[in-house]
Amino acid sequence: MSGGLMISTFAGAFIFPFLISMCWGKLVDNFKAAGGWMAAAFIVGTTWSLNHGVGMIYQSGGAWIDMAWAAGFGLLAGAIYSGDSLGKAMPTIICAIVGGTLGGFILSTFL
Repeated sequence: MSGGLMISTFAGAFIFPFLISMCWGKLVDNFKAAGGWMAAAFIVGTTWSLNHGVGMIYQSGGAWIDMAWAAGFGLLAGAIYSGDSLGKAMPTIICAIVGGTLGGFILSTFL
């Protein structure tokens, strides 16, 4: 991977959790449940288009889990940086890992 692709991949991965942390809560606060749907459509849709349509994130494999990793690690790093407790996040992290593994296993049985 070249230096340009590294920078582009980092920037593409940074944009997603940054927009989630900056915009999602405000949309939900202002528009309630509809704000969550708007955030899902605009934030996820826009960053997916940038990362995969424009090609900001470089991918060498077949599995497209890059934005999930970016959101997970980016939001976790942001929470720890802002002073939140990693211990309080562990149940959520464990459930996400178990749920993702179970979902991947179930999906693999159908494909």
